[in-house]
Amino acid sequence: MRTSTKWKLAYAALAATDTALAGSAHPWAHRARFLTKPVLMPVLGASLATNPRADGASLRTTTLLGQAAGFGGDVLLLGEGPRSFAAGAGSFGVGHLAYIAGFARNRDEAPHRGNRAVRVVSGAWAASAPVMALAATRQDRSLGPTVLGYSAVLSGMVASAQHLSADLPRSARLLTAAGAGLFLLSDSLLGSRTFLLSDPPHRLEAAVMATYTAGQFLISEGAARSQVLPTG
Repeated sequence: MRTSTKWKLAYAALAATDTALAGSAHPWAHRARFLTKPVLMPVLGASLATNPRADGASLRTTTLLGQAAGFGGDVLLLGEGPRSFAAGAGSFGVGHLAYIAGFARNRDEAPHRGNRAVRVVSGAWAASAPVMALAATRQDRSLGPTVLGYSAVLSGMVASAQHLSADLPRSARLLTAAGAGLFLLSDSLLGSRTFLLSDPPHRLEAAVMATYTAGQFLISEGAARSQVLPTG
């Protein structure tokens, strides 16, 4: 079994464990996540870095940078309070900018490709972001702008993932777009749990982690396949 596959299996085990812990109401489960959650992105990054298929892949470097920023976000969000949330959102925002940079360099120039998905993402942001930001402001005045700005960057990442060049393999484009969509779903669930629900069930945090870890994995797998196809 090659090294990259071993890292992927380790990531799957960690993701399943952390998701189960996130859905538990026991105090020890939260403490255990200080061991499992920070390891997620380093292990996923190792699976990409050691994947021979990813050598020379167009999205490899920016995806590794996004995963490094995701590690920072994971650690910071283990803390409690507005400062930890804002710092975690900032770190994830840097990661989204890294993803966007990679997607922009591999953008499809076809004028209509992905436009419907972009309109859906833009409409969803316009409808939900102000509501979420207002709810965040009620908890802490500094969180409103943070939520509004972060959601804009996240939506930009998801939209740009729909416009990858046809010069990349179809599998790379589909995996990346699906991963970005799951990332958006995860953060939407996180925002609802944090700002809209007064007594959210613990299983909702499990759903946040399940969609997050799956989204990051699909983005990573898309990057591994992002070899530019030969022309002619």
